[in-house]
Amino acid sequence: MELLNRPGVERTLDDRAVREIRAAVGDVMSHVATPGDVRADQFTLPTLAPQLAQIQTDLEEGSGICILRGMPVDEFTATEAAYAFCGMTAHLGTPVPQTADGQTLFHVRDEGFAPSDPKSRGPSSRNRLSFHSDRCDVIAFLCLQQARHGGENYVVSAVTLYNEMAASRPDLVDVLSQPFYYQRHNVDPANKFRFYQQPIFSIHEGHFACQLLRVLIERAYQSGEVPPLTDLQREALDTLESLAEDPALHVSFRQAPGDMVLINNMLLLHRRSEFEDFDDVERKRHLLRRWLATPNSRPLDPMFAASYGSTAAGAVRGGMRT
Repeated sequence: MELLNRPGVERTLDDRAVREIRAAVGDVMSHVATPGDVRADQFTLPTLAPQLAQIQTDLEEGSGICILRGMPVDEFTATEAAYAFCGMTAHLGTPVPQTADGQTLFHVRDEGFAPSDPKSRGPSSRNRLSFHSDRCDVIAFLCLQQARHGGENYVVSAVTLYNEMAASRPDLVDVLSQPFYYQRHNVDPANKFRFYQQPIFSIHEGHFACQLLRVLIERAYQSGEVPPLTDLQREALDTLESLAEDPALHVSFRQAPGDMVLINNMLLLHRRSEFEDFDDVERKRHLLRRWLATPNSRPLDPMFAASYGSTAAGAVRGGMRT
């Protein structure tokens, strides 16, 4: 549990912060049409904004994760909670699209899509997800309602994984530092690259980054349109995932309603366990999600340009093409 025990990782909104959020929500809903359009300068948080600035710094320069508890979602309507979430995350970075039509606020819940449905994606199911990173600097979640059972969060330090592999299998670190093929996501049709290449581990201008979404790697190599995955590449991916699943290396927790979780996608991998929902539609598991490009982000290897656009430090980058 060392990761969660680091200073500043677990925080709780105090009464004054909650009052500021309520006031900001009431104000911004009067003149901003949708939650996703809220800007930081429209969502006034006199004392909470400096705390969010510190969280922004910690996510990039510290542990890479923050669990911020105490959002009063039980007092808010779903729309008010969305405005609160979007307003607070706007203080942390610029939201980038999570869908082909440019939506920056995504609803994480079981939509019941068939696996063959082109709209199907991991966060729209109740399935267990493997350790991965998302296409953004920081990913943010707000829990509105939790499942009947399951749905736990798992997080592991990619730096720890790198160091563990470097100590025992440096040959596999070398493999993971070379480019792998990815297939364009089925919900990213505007991306001109049907296939692109990027490494799992990279160190660029002295900055470490880890990016992994194995489902898109497997789709690329199963397509028959790129050279086949080598035995050593598969062993490297399997070893990385096996290490991530080691209980001695990862941490797990379960978001309660009102908990916000913020994760640096360059420093941590995350996943979710399978969950069982309530029968009542109104009680089903429901999280809000945002992808953020942060102004204090690290430079990325140029090979990430195909998926991120700009790779410059502090750039607005990542997300789905629109």
